[in-house]
Amino acid sequence: MSLFSDVPQAPPVAVFKLTADFREDTHPQKVNLGVGAYRTDDCQPWVLPVVKKVERLIVEDESLNHEYLPILGLPEFRSAASKVALGDDSPAIKENRVGGVQALGGTGALRIGAEFLRRWYNSVNNTATPVYVSAPTWENHNGVFADAGFKDIRPYHYWDAAKRGLDLAGFLDDLEKAPEHSIFVLHACAHNPTGTDPTQEEWKQIAEVMKRRKLYVFFDSAYQGFASGSLEKDAWAIRFFVSEGFELFIAQSFSKNFGLYNERVGNLTVVSKDNENLTRVLSQMEKIVRTTWSNPPSQGARIVSKTLNSPELFEEWKGNVKTMADRVLLMRDQLKAKLQALGTPGTWDHITQQIGMFSFTGLTPKQVEYMIKEKHVYLMASGRINMCGLTSKNIDYVAQSIHEAVTKVQ
Repeated sequence: MSLFSDVPQAPPVAVFKLTADFREDTHPQKVNLGVGAYRTDDCQPWVLPVVKKVERLIVEDESLNHEYLPILGLPEFRSAASKVALGDDSPAIKENRVGGVQALGGTGALRIGAEFLRRWYNSVNNTATPVYVSAPTWENHNGVFADAGFKDIRPYHYWDAAKRGLDLAGFLDDLEKAPEHSIFVLHACAHNPTGTDPTQEEWKQIAEVMKRRKLYVFFDSAYQGFASGSLEKDAWAIRFFVSEGFELFIAQSFSKNFGLYNERVGNLTVVSKDNENLTRVLSQMEKIVRTTWSNPPSQGARIVSKTLNSPELFEEWKGNVKTMADRVLLMRDQLKAKLQALGTPGTWDHITQQIGMFSFTGLTPKQVEYMIKEKHVYLMASGRINMCGLTSKNIDYVAQSIHEAVTKVQ
């Protein structure tokens, strides 16, 4: 009898199970619209040209070695990452009240931030502070905060299924009713999974209520630049909240906008009231990191750092990011046009109104099941699709499949 005989089998992670099922499928027209990774029009992973260039520079740099990085990470990476989020002219940076913690991807940044908040926010070891996540949200948000020790994780209104857009009234109402000092996880841009973002005017309304109600802002910024093609536009909400005087955390990921999925490059940007507070916060985060991964890896951080800190490479990177964003926008336009040409019931305006990698199609679970079993088009049960999985070669087949699912399955 094993000591672990009573350990239950955990359910598989849905998106990776979907990919495994796709790989086993032998149908010649199968399409994977599940996993959140960029694909070219040939449906292949893309190593950004600027990344290849920087990797060669790193290999040829005789001054580099494999010594441990500082616990909080590569300093030039951390400062450059925070500057990308907040802007070159950020008063908060100039006032020396911004710091960063290099993390293992965006998930690691969320976890370090969550662990710090559980230990030190509101009152020491206060696991009862409510944490609000959007309904729906990226599945890891719930798990990260639960595993950090928070006991009260609540949904806030976000998606209006009837109008296939933002439920602003419900969102604002939840902000008004939340206990003071509650933590709200906000998607900085390209909301996952819906692709629906507040407008700038709506963000201003959200910020006004959060400031008045003394709510804590924790931004998840996984798609800066990738959503619209503009780093500035995709960071607008973050920069506005900082300009309004919020102390906040920003979990940054460079998986999508650098294509560095397996390098796990993330940064937790901390915006404090002043340098003294920042120093104390970072000192406690250093203790958390020390017992979590001790020291971060260097390769991915060096790629990002060299790119962001070189004006020439930075401009090249922005061009690479815009290439990816533009392809996604093109696929949105074409999918909407093809569904309308087929006369598919319902409105499909939301496909082009949404932004970023994902689209919440509005397909029901039964329609999704039809898509997978009958048409071999793989997507999440929620109806979320990765727009990067669409190509000029498969978009007609996908549009026809959606049309069939909507017309045949109620």
